[in-house]
Amino acid sequence: MDKYDFYRTDLLVENEEMVRHRTEKEKQKLKDSEGIQFDERRQGRVILTSVKINAEGEKKIGKKMGTYLTLTNPTLTHTDREGLQEMANILKSKLTELTTGIKNLRTGKILMVGLGNREVTPDAVGPLTMDRLKEIVPLYYSDEGSELFVYAPGVTIQTGLETADFVKALVNEIQPDVLIVIDALAARDSSRLCKTIQMTDTGIHPGSGVGNSRKELSRETLGIPVIAIGIPTVVDGPVLIADAINTLFSYIASKIEEESNPSSRLSVGNWLHTPNKDADRTKLIPIFGDWTSWPHEERVQLFEEVLSNHDLNTFISPKEIDSWAALYSEVLTDSISEWIEEIKTSH
Repeated sequence: MDKYDFYRTDLLVENEEMVRHRTEKEKQKLKDSEGIQFDERRQGRVILTSVKINAEGEKKIGKKMGTYLTLTNPTLTHTDREGLQEMANILKSKLTELTTGIKNLRTGKILMVGLGNREVTPDAVGPLTMDRLKEIVPLYYSDEGSELFVYAPGVTIQTGLETADFVKALVNEIQPDVLIVIDALAARDSSRLCKTIQMTDTGIHPGSGVGNSRKELSRETLGIPVIAIGIPTVVDGPVLIADAINTLFSYIASKIEEESNPSSRLSVGNWLHTPNKDADRTKLIPIFGDWTSWPHEERVQLFEEVLSNHDLNTFISPKEIDSWAALYSEVLTDSISEWIEEIKTSH
């Protein structure tokens, strides 16, 4: 099968070059490579991945030079308030790191923009966060004017205006010292849905992860520092199908292995168990054919090719997406509010 990049994702850690370096040996090779500074560590339950790319690294992996931070809590659920608070605390500290070099923030202007369509729940994280953040605007308003601005410009199909043109007009009028953009993202790994936050100082291409890329929002296009914060809320349909097939193969391979296990012969009926991902899948080839041994990426490509020919391209979000969107708007608001307060009261 020919190699194509069918994956659509907004996450740097899911970039093809990053995916190739999943093993510890490959991660070390990435750390030692020129142009890319890679670090991965655990803070409590959160896996924090930091990638810094210079001009040489940009040529190597095709991503803009700058800093990319990814916070992931693999066990997070929409009812896990403690886990969400942990994510919020780390987000605030990392936002401080990303903005340390920006001058005049204590007395300067901060512009917050929430991208997305509030009428489509998976895309509503940005606008919902702005709804909450506007409550603190009066705290930073005086006779001299405001030091904090929040806005949700909607999407082009609602306004007829390019989002980037809208934001550029705001920047020209307000002359902020920093722009912080919040948006929903697309992932290529279903296990990351609503369990990951990406932060970067490279800006953002709205809609790029779902194949609807708009004009870039960045220092290069706006002339000011741009920090982008995103939450992956959707995954490409073919990826979800491939994940389901992979789980099915693991389950069947596990059952075949258990047939030779003496303890399994004592069972008088069906039972639930966790599939063994390391089970020998070669025994599945006579049943399902060679595709049981294909890499996950090639299965995704197959489903992408089939579904694209039948107008079945879809993006999937979790069934609890209403709760996730509301919770993340709360998490982001709390983190950003605390960050602004620290900035404005620092000496």
